[in-house]
Amino acid sequence: MTPDFMDVLVRDDLTVIRAAAKTDLHSHALLSTRLENLERWIGSPLKDPPAKMDGLDGMHAYIAEVLVPHVISEAGFRFVPLSGIEDAIADGVVVLEMSFDIRLAQLYPGGLGEFLTHIEGLVAHVRSRIDFRPELGIAREHTADSGLMKLAAEAIESGVFRSVDLYSHETACLPETLQPLYVKARTAGMKLKAHVGEFGGAESVRRTVEILDLDAVQHGIGAAASTEVMQWLSENQIPLNVCPTSNVMLDAAPDLAAHPIRVLFDNGVPVTINTDDLMIFGQSVSEEYRNLYRAGVFSAEELETIRRISLEMTT
Repeated sequence: MTPDFMDVLVRDDLTVIRAAAKTDLHSHALLSTRLENLERWIGSPLKDPPAKMDGLDGMHAYIAEVLVPHVISEAGFRFVPLSGIEDAIADGVVVLEMSFDIRLAQLYPGGLGEFLTHIEGLVAHVRSRIDFRPELGIAREHTADSGLMKLAAEAIESGVFRSVDLYSHETACLPETLQPLYVKARTAGMKLKAHVGEFGGAESVRRTVEILDLDAVQHGIGAAASTEVMQWLSENQIPLNVCPTSNVMLDAAPDLAAHPIRVLFDNGVPVTINTDDLMIFGQSVSEEYRNLYRAGVFSAEELETIRRISLEMTT
């Protein structure tokens, strides 16, 4: 019998917290495992990420300096996502939506076909232990690359991916740019997601949801600045897949105690709790639940409500 989730939060028993079923609906494949796992794989220590980074530019600078030499290769791509899936399983995650950037297809000698075959192999390998749902990832800065967008369209048509996500700097392209691709993804039965409101405002959240017909928003914490937008998200039951430690380390939120997830929850916006990039932010879903409880952001009962609704949304 699984122990009561509220009870183990109060007892602060992380081992048992990990035994409770959870979702992770916001995870990036190439940064999805713990840094220490990468260190063991390469056989040497790496520089830790700063406790505070200057937004996405600060994070990208750390990735370029420390991680790119090890993860941007076919071998790195084969190691990291599988290790990240194993981390999720060990953490009690039963539904994992993990995004694979379309640019990674270029790492394979066999191109898109080999890339897709690898992802299908991952799904088959872990099928008995986790509901692993590959997600197609597209960086806004690369939407002007017609070759990559053609690959993305072919990836959608392949049927390998269960959802699509748009990310990186919110001002790099207008959501209208991706509207035809998102229509194609909707026709293919995919779940539609996009990063917005991580650093941008509330209206950009609503506008992006409306233009791309989103089913869920990655981050979306900027919506907390507008009661009207929060009411709209609540009425339309648009979930925000929030990553608290990521928001704090990238300075989108001042600290955990002041995180906007509390305001969003109080205004009826569906929220889920996720990892984002475990390699950088170092907090599993279980640890994020524990951190929010310890910081007094939510009661144990409220966190159980979030956990339960997150599971229900994925059935």
